[in-house]
Amino acid sequence: MATYTNGNTINIGGGYIKRFFGAIVASVVLLVLVSSSITTIETGNVGVLTLYGKVTDEVLPEGIHFINPLKSVHKMSVRTDSVKESAAVPSSEGLVINLDTSVVFHLKADHAADVYQKLGPNYMEALVEPNVRSAVREATASHSANTLYSSAREEVAQQIKSNLENVLGPRGIEVEQILLRDIQLPPTLKASIEAKQQAEQESLAMSFKLQKEKQEADRKRIEAQGIRDFQATVSQGISAQLLQWKGIEATENLAKSSNTKIVVIGNSKNGLPLILGGGGE
Repeated sequence: MATYTNGNTINIGGGYIKRFFGAIVASVVLLVLVSSSITTIETGNVGVLTLYGKVTDEVLPEGIHFINPLKSVHKMSVRTDSVKESAAVPSSEGLVINLDTSVVFHLKADHAADVYQKLGPNYMEALVEPNVRSAVREATASHSANTLYSSAREEVAQQIKSNLENVLGPRGIEVEQILLRDIQLPPTLKASIEAKQQAEQESLAMSFKLQKEKQEADRKRIEAQGIRDFQATVSQGISAQLLQWKGIEATENLAKSSNTKIVVIGNSKNGLPLILGGGGE
């Protein structure tokens, strides 16, 4: 019972107090249950659910989800990631080459639960990195140092990618791209390869020059042959009678000219007229 200054009294029973605090406790418990039943998966992640430590088959995509409050959510990234590998690897002739490689990959969303169960969240260190080292060594061992430094880089990258896809693909890892960032050869070998490449470039340049000169010589030979053929054709069509006739025509034209003064006929062996004198009016 509680007594106030105005003399009035109010009886507060023990049952009412219990109900009041019970309601508060129930509200708190309900709030905790509701909050633990709501989970948010950020962009670029999936949620793997476990119940009493056991991985379930449920994988939550990004967004807000209502789940069993007894289940735990383990978020795993499915974004594109990369692992870098710098290693001294052998070539086919046994030379040691320093090769820097980057492997671009991502976790397959539908394999997230299996990867979490069998490898855990640190699957990169457990699975990806060891297989990258193995694939790089296997690929370089089948190529010479010369081809690795020049023409076989793309082929080696494709071979590494194929090897990793065979191993990582079934385990839930998607290999996107292989990047050979840098290849360092022994200094003496690098110098000899560069000298050989320079000699090959010079040889190609000389071959191009000789081919061009040969084409020019062929052009001149064809041009000379055409001139000879033209002269032969013209000479076959010219006779003494034709020349005499052309001379007569020229004499007639000169005789008609106002500048011609004297025309003498038959002074030369061929009997062509001879023009003497002349001048303007």
